Amino acid sequence: MLETFRETKRVNETVLLGLFTMLCFGFSIFRFLYTGSRTFLFLNWNLFLAFIPWALTSMVIIWPELQKSRITLFVLLCAWMLFFPNAPYILTDLFHLRLNSSMPIWFDLVLILSFAWTGLLFGFLSLWDIERILQKFMNRSKVIIVSFVLLVIGSFGVYLGRFLRWNSWDVLTEPHGLIYDIGDRFIHPIEHPRAWGMTILMGIFLNMIYLSFKLVMKRNSE
Repeated sequence: MLETFRETKRVNETVLLGLFTMLCFGFSIFRFLYTGSRTFLFLNWNLFLAFIPWALTSMVIIWPELQKSRITLFVLLCAWMLFFPNAPYILTDLFHLRLNSSMPIWFDLVLILSFAWTGLLFGFLSLWDIERILQKFMNRSKVIIVSFVLLVIGSFGVYLGRFLRWNSWDVLTEPHGLIYDIGDRFIHPIEHPRAWGMTILMGIFLNMIYLSFKLVMKRNSE
């Protein structure tokens, strides 16, 4: 198992993400012990949900034989798409930032941004994995387009979670209500300016960050 991790260059990535996760957990526990308030403990659950897309793609990268089945890859992509919005979703937890908190606002800002950054890393690293897998079936330009579309879809998922309070597993537990809300926003887009305003702007923002990451990686490789 360890040898497989080394071959896929997953050790450093896993260790770093693990350290970041523990640091975030430590921040939240310190805040809880210092104030007695459970206000931001929910961030740990949100970060766990953001971890799932990375866990899914890591599994396929570590065991490449899973990539031989297109059905398996399709199921993976569907599951990944359901959980991916949880990665950028943590950014919207900045809505909970308050001046009248029991902790200094600067601490809560660092706390939330630490969770958000780690969540974005889980999301973007998993998207890179998706690109690596898709490049075996389509050319690079098409993969770039797919990545752009996936980030926009993920942004719509963030809207569904933040404002309509839908969760990833509701596709199984309450599919009719979820489909109705999604369909209503496609059929009557003008009646839902917040839905499409947030989706477009968040999609642009996520693509900006993602392209920035890729630019940094390209410079390092050169």
